[in-house]
Amino acid sequence: MLREVPQNEIFTILFVICIAILTVAKLLYAKRFNDFIWIISNSNYHKIYSRDLRFFDRFNILLFVNQLINIAIFVYIFFFSLGEKNSYGNTFIIELSIALVAFILFKFFLERIIGRVFDIPEIIDNYLFQKLNYKNYLGLLLIPINILLTYTLTPSNLTIYTFLVFLMVINFVGFLYSFKSYQKLLLSNIFYFILYLCALEIGPYIILYKLFI
Repeated sequence: MLREVPQNEIFTILFVICIAILTVAKLLYAKRFNDFIWIISNSNYHKIYSRDLRFFDRFNILLFVNQLINIAIFVYIFFFSLGEKNSYGNTFIIELSIALVAFILFKFFLERIIGRVFDIPEIIDNYLFQKLNYKNYLGLLLIPINILLTYTLTPSNLTIYTFLVFLMVINFVGFLYSFKSYQKLLLSNIFYFILYLCALEIGPYIILYKLFI
């Protein structure tokens, strides 16, 4: 009896692209990259690089592309593990990537517009810079996780949710750092803060999840 061999060529290509992206980032921005990988343990990276606040410099673009690819792979594996093997076609990961780009960019620009409407552009820009950094850091962590799920581990529900909880904890650490940075401001405007969380941090992800389900 022949054993079924999974077709992982597309994932292999994507992993090679991600490793190449990180290699370029490391070569071109060695010091910044070394500072970045310690972002979860200290705030030096934010303090140093928020002085020259640029969202779309080459370093952030490289890490953002890596983040996008790995989130798309992880979400693909997540849906694949929940559904039947033939539930999602070969174009699903492309559709997913396009949807993620549109979703992330729309949410990013909407938050910047809100910052200018309420006359707090500097606060919003710093917050978005911190959030972008932690999302890019998750992109780094997702590379070994996705490789394990693709080539080694069977992507069962337990495995997927274990990694998902781990990623949520890392993301929560980033959220706590941002909260600590603006603690007094947020506590004095707690109603608007809760409204922001529901409308722009929780609601859009629920809508995106329902869309693909």
